Amino acid sequence: MNDAVKIKVNDREDYISMNTTNTEKRIGHYLAALLLAAAGVVLDQYTKYLASARLKDQPPLVILENIFELQYLENRGAAFGLMQGRQFFFITSVVIISMAILWFYGRVPMNRRFMPLRLCAVFIMAGAAGNCIDRVVQQYVVDFLYLKLIDFPIFNVADIYVTVATFFLAILMLFYYKEEELELIWRSNKKDRKEEG
Repeated sequence: MNDAVKIKVNDREDYISMNTTNTEKRIGHYLAALLLAAAGVVLDQYTKYLASARLKDQPPLVILENIFELQYLENRGAAFGLMQGRQFFFITSVVIISMAILWFYGRVPMNRRFMPLRLCAVFIMAGAAGNCIDRVVQQYVVDFLYLKLIDFPIFNVADIYVTVATFFLAILMLFYYKEEELELIWRSNKKDRKEEG
């Protein structure tokens, strides 16, 4: 266990492996993440297809009177209708955010303790990809979920992925993981570079 770091978690000492040479295990995690993200994108795109096919040019479909309804909207802005008509900016932002999430995912240790962080990264990617597909193909994002009770901006499944995953990511990093655990992710591999050089 010479590649592991000992950390005290919940009054017990655990060894968290930082082994990056276990290629098979990492590839398995990456494939599982890719499949989960792809499933998320497919679900998002399917719900948008249904919204376009059944809600476009129709009155809102009331699910709960004065609380929740399905209402078709072509959103040319960011999440929840902000910053209308800046497609190049949004697509560039998605590429940069996706690269950051991929970097982050690659740094997170591949064990159960860190699975919630990896899941957050996967759902942020799925949401970003789902809305980016709309922007590239249609020049707008299909939104259709409306919380009328609080007059919340109309949104879609991809927005839910990004918002909920980002919220949980912040909660996990602030309250669940210890500082020593987060250092495993952010710590650079200067020592490894010195040994290679």
